[in-house]
Amino acid sequence: MVLVYDPSHLRTFLAVAQTLSFTQAARRLGLRQSTVSQHVRRLEDATGRQLFSRDTHSVELTEDGEAMLGFARRILAVHEQATAFFTGTRLRGRLRFGASEDFVLTRLPEILEGFRHDHPEVDLELTVELSGTLHEQLAAGKLDLVLAKRRPEDPRGELVWHDRLVWIGAERLRLDPDRPVPLIVYPPPGITRALALEALERQGREWRIACTSGSLNGLIAAARAGLGVMAHSRGFVPPGLVRVPDRFGLPELGQVDFVLVHGHRRPTAQGPADALATAILAAGDRLHRR
Repeated sequence: MVLVYDPSHLRTFLAVAQTLSFTQAARRLGLRQSTVSQHVRRLEDATGRQLFSRDTHSVELTEDGEAMLGFARRILAVHEQATAFFTGTRLRGRLRFGASEDFVLTRLPEILEGFRHDHPEVDLELTVELSGTLHEQLAAGKLDLVLAKRRPEDPRGELVWHDRLVWIGAERLRLDPDRPVPLIVYPPPGITRALALEALERQGREWRIACTSGSLNGLIAAARAGLGVMAHSRGFVPPGLVRVPDRFGLPELGQVDFVLVHGHRRPTAQGPADALATAILAAGDRLHRR
């Protein structure tokens, strides 16, 4: 028996796998939620396996769903390469892409390398900055596409995935409840910084800035040295650091969205921006899976 997987079903599967939400996946793809459910059901019928365990409150990948992630990415990549080859379309132009500091230690370079391989005539300019700074540069017309965090109330951008912020620090770190919380933070307009300070203010917990750095590596070094705690995405906890135990009583930080946002559509950048956005959305789960 030869199995043929519909590319549209695979794209829908990836969107659900990355957002862990049928509603968010439908919004991302511009489909009805019933259509998303239908695509997933047909893919499960084709494989003869359950790819998601789901109830009224949560959606999680099954073991077979985890396996399908890699297959889906590779099938879609080959499908797009074949389409480009036989239609004779080659992208050209200059693409100014901004990625937040959060992605310094992830597998984003692999995604960019694949994009450069597939589109060698695109001049890709990469800017790594704080999420807040990238949003400002995008609004000013200095970037064409941004991959960054957004504040919970911000509706802009196409959701890549949803994550929770957690407090992290050195394993040996101890916090004195009678002293201000020592914070390791990005400078303004860092979104994580703002969310951490807001959470502490709501709790009425005193705090002090123990370290400020615009570099993620600088923040990690300070945290590993035991200078304090930092707010960080749960999916990106760097090696050598751990989540701060609940017994220290730090406040909940809430959720954070990682999104792709397009800038003003320059004609020479529109095609490359759309192609890179597609590549990131197809491989987005690889960014926070080691």
